[in-house]
Order: sequence, then structure tokens, then C-alpha cells
Amino acid sequence: MATSDTTRDRVLAAAAELLASEGREGLSTRAVSAAAGIQPPTLYRLFGDKDGLLAAVAAYGFERFLESKNAIPPSDDPVEDLRRGWDQHCDFGLTQPEFYVLMYTGSRPGEASPARREGLEILRSKVARVADAGRLRMSVERAVRLIHSTGMGVVLSLIATPPEERDLELSAIARENVLSMIVSAETPAPDTGPAARAVALRASLGEAKVLTEAERVLMAEWLDRIADA
Repeated sequence: MATSDTTRDRVLAAAAELLASEGREGLSTRAVSAAAGIQPPTLYRLFGDKDGLLAAVAAYGFERFLESKNAIPPSDDPVEDLRRGWDQHCDFGLTQPEFYVLMYTGSRPGEASPARREGLEILRSKVARVADAGRLRMSVERAVRLIHSTGMGVVLSLIATPPEERDLELSAIARENVLSMIVSAETPAPDTGPAARAVALRASLGEAKVLTEAERVLMAEWLDRIADA
């Protein structure tokens, strides 16, 4: 197993270098195999097919990026952490554009790469902290979809723009507009309307051990509908 893992890491490192230097077109199985010093059958054994290799390379690039960012612990302000997460997302796209495009546009419609799913889970955890603080104005899932789709659109648009023509302030403008829509200015009072209370209850629903899994799923659906009304 250790040998297989070492070979897999070597292949991914070689593929990452090819992606950064030559783009996605440079990731032929022949070129990757040659760069990693293996035979093509070994590559197929490790990744299944080229799509499997591409998904693994996207995850590899994203994980390397996260390693440099996760050293910063969460602060006491979940909204500021959400803002910082947006900026990190944009930074990843503009400093690692080939990985970003592969991660966010390389899957079939209706599917998400493992790296993209990991990114969504990180975002979901940040939004859930805002909900726990009583400052989220809609359901966690709707907020995640809004942040994700807006942020991804901004980054892909910037990547497609020649560097000398990029307006980097667009990211900050979009970020603050999205935050103004999903985050309340202050922690709401206990008698705030049902939507805010539904968001807060939804955030802590996993702690309700008296509910069955089916009941928890149904309750979550009801609370999301109230929160998004």
C-alpha cells in the first residue's frame, strides 16, 4: 500500500506540474505517465480513467492550497471568517487558475468533483457558524448556494479576463453585496420573527437526539422552508 501511495503521489505531483505549465491539454495519459516515470497501465490502475485522473489532480491542487490557509484558526467573528473565506477562494482561483477551472468546470452537468464538494463543505461549516450566532437571514443551504454561485462566477470571469484588464475590486464588491443579503447587521433579539428562529433551530438540529433520522430530515425541510420564506 505504501508503494502504491507513493506512486500515486508522484503521478499527481507530475500531473500538477504539467497542468500549471501546459494547461489541461498537457494532461494526456502518455505525458503524465512519462513525467511520473510509470507505464500507462499503472496510471489507469491508480485512477481508473482520464476523468478519474483529472478529478484527483483538481483535488491535489486544492488540498495543497488549503494546507497553506488552514493554519489560521477561526476567529470569534464568524462573519469575518466568512469574508476571509471568500477572499481565499478568489486567491486560489487567481493564483491557481488551471486547477480552479478544472475543479469547477471539469465535471459532467449535475456532478461535482471531490475537490469541489470539499470546498462546499468548508463553506457550509463557515455559514453554519454564522447561523449559530443568530445572524443568518436565510437557510444555511440557500446561503451556501448564493455565496458559492456568486463567488465562482466572479472568479471565472476574472480568470477569463486578461490580467492587465482585471478589476480586482469586483470580488470585494460582490462579496459585500452577498453578505448584506444573507447576514444581519447585529445579533437578532430573541423575539425576532420566525425566519430567524427557524435558521437558529435548523443550525442546532443535529443535537436533537430524541428525533429519528427520518424525523430530523423532515424537520430540516420544514425549517428551511420557513427560513427561506
